[in-house]
Amino acid sequence: MKTIVITGSTRGIGYGLADAFLMHGERVVISGRKQETVDQALRQLAQKHGPERAAGFACDVTDYAQVQALWDSAAARFGTIDIWINNAGQSNILTPFWELDPAQMRDVVQTNILGMMYGSKVALRGMLQQGFGSLYNMEGFGSRSGRKLPGLTLYGTTKAAAAFLDDSLALELEGKPVIIGGISPGMIVTDLLLNQRAGSDEDWERSKRVFNILADRIETVAPWLVEKILANEKNGAVLTWLTRTKVMLRFLTAPITRRKVI
Repeated sequence: MKTIVITGSTRGIGYGLADAFLMHGERVVISGRKQETVDQALRQLAQKHGPERAAGFACDVTDYAQVQALWDSAAARFGTIDIWINNAGQSNILTPFWELDPAQMRDVVQTNILGMMYGSKVALRGMLQQGFGSLYNMEGFGSRSGRKLPGLTLYGTTKAAAAFLDDSLALELEGKPVIIGGISPGMIVTDLLLNQRAGSDEDWERSKRVFNILADRIETVAPWLVEKILANEKNGAVLTWLTRTKVMLRFLTAPITRRKVI
């Protein structure tokens, strides 16, 4: 039985991963900025899986001391930590870069980059000390595809940084008993995705057409990712759900299949 810590896991894909790991029989520690939301998510997981294998602690990933406390609390509850997933993230509504609020720019960068770096530092130090472990960072739009989307410059830049961090840390970890990998879940129907969209009803209808071709629900993607994470032993692996081949096939078959996820 493995112990998995997931940041930003009171909702969205993070919660979906926690649910899937518990379904698989593992132990999970969830976290979020507010203890109230952590407790609520924990109650839901406990009702479904029982209280013995799940724990939750508040953690603001932009505060290094809180990230270290998350590791310490998880270790105190379950002993060693096998897998750490940096999932906490923020996005922005589609907005020209020059019109973004500076405070929002700071929040997105601090959460998506600094928070990921803090989590990586804490997890790697702890895992190297215990002699094993796997670290995964949540990648996203901007990480590796090379695609750009007007209005998502801020978010995409932070995810490009995530890919660089993963690749660089993989080099630093060569020959060591700890591995790092990236998680690329594709387009998932969550608040993070839906809140990126803004504009007229016509804009939203165009967005929905694309979502219904490319997007997936959490309950579809999370179990697949969990299987891949648990099976992976390769340092530097990027676990990708929505591959380029899958994208091409979905567009080609869209007139026939008529997928509807939104």
